[in-house]
Amino acid sequence: MTTLKGKVALITGGSKGIGYGIAEALLEQGLRVAITARSREGVEAAQKRLSEKGEVLGLAVDVRNAKAQADAVRDIVSRWGRLDVLVANAGIGHFASIENLTEEQWNETIDTNLTGVFHSVKAALGPLKESKGYIITIASLAGVNFFENGSAYNASKFGLVGFTQAIMLDLRRQGIKVTTIMPGSVATHFNNHTPNDQDAWKIQPEDLGQMVVDLLRMHPRTLPSKIEVRPSIPK
Repeated sequence: MTTLKGKVALITGGSKGIGYGIAEALLEQGLRVAITARSREGVEAAQKRLSEKGEVLGLAVDVRNAKAQADAVRDIVSRWGRLDVLVANAGIGHFASIENLTEEQWNETIDTNLTGVFHSVKAALGPLKESKGYIITIASLAGVNFFENGSAYNASKFGLVGFTQAIMLDLRRQGIKVTTIMPGSVATHFNNHTPNDQDAWKIQPEDLGQMVVDLLRMHPRTLPSKIEVRPSIPK
């Protein structure tokens, strides 16, 4: 079984929702975890809560900014000397008919959900090559299933699935594993939703945290490159 204690992970969009759930799971396994988010207040509050579970670094970073993402990786390596895991989770959603979808909404969705992952991967590649590390992107079932009012979100997630699978082929001979996780309905604050008791049927953030732990513990010879995950019992 792969030893995780002492390894270092970077989770983008780690101040709440799926990213926060993954951060909790990794801290419980003894990893040192850096989380990023756009909101300084949000990331500082999350860091304070997570610090009860282990060693955490919170950084206010917008993944759309390539320099800021590169600076964050340098800060992490400077602090802990390595980077073993990148979880590219940061994402947003704008949902509207193509007639009503604005150029600003389109650009924000693509720049965050797709180009932001490109920035994160490019920034992390150097230290991940050294550690023979792992890249995990959080896509969505919307990356294979299109739906009404989903043109921007579908485009970003279809693109993310394709990007992740292509870099998996690029990097596996260099010892870097790459997986994309494609969740269905998850109980988070995504798209201004407030999780409540009616969300009990949905995937919970801690479920995805456990999935990431399971991936990291898998034998080095085995690579689940794409994982679709749904609630076991639909609403």
